[in-house]
Amino acid sequence: MKNDAALWQRGMEWGKELLAPPPRSHAEAYRHELKYLISYADKAELAVRMAPVLHLDPHAKQGGYFIRSLYFDDYWNTAYAEKDAGVLLRKKYRVRVYNCSDRSIKLERKKKFGSWIYKEAAPLTRAEFERILAGDYDFLLHSPHRLCQEFYTECVSNVLRPRVIVDYDREPWILEAGTVRVTFDMGVRAAVGS
Repeated sequence: MKNDAALWQRGMEWGKELLAPPPRSHAEAYRHELKYLISYADKAELAVRMAPVLHLDPHAKQGGYFIRSLYFDDYWNTAYAEKDAGVLLRKKYRVRVYNCSDRSIKLERKKKFGSWIYKEAAPLTRAEFERILAGDYDFLLHSPHRLCQEFYTECVSNVLRPRVIVDYDREPWILEAGTVRVTFDMGVRAAVGS
């Protein structure tokens, strides 16, 4: 009985270590991300209740913006399978644009450590993005951005390819004196390729 309690305690401590955010470097900022499926009526009620404390993000022209993300995965769809299975330590790569404009194209990697999220991004030009779509990854190895270099390695060694496009409209709210951000994503749609 005493050994069972000690084993249980060690298991609990190991679980806390696993779910704690990894050690931070000066450039990494981990955060919590909570997602809920709500009705339009609930969204309207929340917007009224948040208005005294939060305000619309200044990047949101006319109340929001459009987001298009192209997600990459390997031949076995590992990123999708890990998300579906609820794997605690996972990552995914995407290229994201806003409002259908090529003025801001970002290569992004999102890492999940239990309930902690870490996002990093590197800018891409339209020409660089088109090279990625054509399967020409060599230029990434010579990028000044470490994320691009690591994406090159993933594309070559794990055969990452574009898999899914996800589009949606976002209404972002922020708290001026803090790190709270609430986003309403609407009209979510996707196209899956082979």
